Amino acid sequence: MPPSITVPPDVRLPIASQSPAQLRDWLAARNEPAYRADQILQWVHQQPNAGWEGMTNLSADLRTALADAFKYSTVQLARKQGAADTTQKFLWQLADQQFVESVLIPANPALYGEASDRHTLCVSTQVGCAYGCKFCASGLDGFKRNLEPAEIVDQVLAVERTQGRAGQRMVNNLVIMGMGEPLANYDNLLAALEILNAEWGANIGARKITISTSGLVPEIRQLAAQPRQFRLAISLHGATDSVRERIMPINRKYPLADLAAAAEEYQSAKNGMITLEYILIEGINDAVSEAPELARLAERLRAKVNLIPYNRVEGFDWERPSEPAQDAFLEALLAAGTKATLRREKGHDIDAACGQLRLRTEKELAAGTD
Repeated sequence: MPPSITVPPDVRLPIASQSPAQLRDWLAARNEPAYRADQILQWVHQQPNAGWEGMTNLSADLRTALADAFKYSTVQLARKQGAADTTQKFLWQLADQQFVESVLIPANPALYGEASDRHTLCVSTQVGCAYGCKFCASGLDGFKRNLEPAEIVDQVLAVERTQGRAGQRMVNNLVIMGMGEPLANYDNLLAALEILNAEWGANIGARKITISTSGLVPEIRQLAAQPRQFRLAISLHGATDSVRERIMPINRKYPLADLAAAAEEYQSAKNGMITLEYILIEGINDAVSEAPELARLAERLRAKVNLIPYNRVEGFDWERPSEPAQDAFLEALLAAGTKATLRREKGHDIDAACGQLRLRTEKELAAGTD
């Protein structure tokens, strides 16, 4: 038997999480001018498909030194589903062989018109999830770990590289709504969003970044106290405690009264509209009689409601309501004066629910299939 080979760990730092000050310090140690930091970050965040060799305004020696000191990406594309003009789902493999997902969603012509260049990316913040929402595949295999700031940022940069737009960014809206509970990885999330929001970074406006939460009340208040004007989406799915607890175990710790108070505090601090996400599940929360309580909560929070028909997940027995039932629920909200939309699932045929593609891939790998 041949001797085993030990591969040394990659100790290079991720370039995606380097700040201008950190890069200037590194450059100074090499007797390079400080302005090179701005050039490097321009390449990394605004033209991410260039790679080290494509940074043509840097010397060959400096490009080699950068490649030796920094990882260009912390994520590698393992799988991709969907076409360029439709929803695309990406499965990323991390350095420790874990997987996370991102979803690129083009503009809805009904809302933005055929000419809209709006592209929204949904990114993950954790491998797995500890919160066990009863409609979500992310937590079926339990919680593995938090993502590092660079692993969050690199989802955005890696998607840009797949689109082949030299010198032109595609992603202009972010929703932090992929695998995991974003606010349970609060510090790393905020560090990543600082980079994605910064002029020297991806330069995505704070009001074009939406953070979703299942309802972590202390962290919602913490988010309200920080200065950036991020938008907030609450994964609600039930307008009474009795209904919500069937779907969202977190409601036992933070019931609706506490969640609504924290959401009011956020709305007051940011003066921006909150979104209440509401997955319609047949026989659970889709009765028209549930709509008035949801409408009252939306009015109190000055929130809009985003209705999402349930996307079936292996491991759960629930079903999506019929389209007439979906439409009836929407009409009941609109009749009550609630700003509401019904999102026909763009990714219904591509393992769209969070975590589904990851779970299927891990099962295939465990079974030895490709």
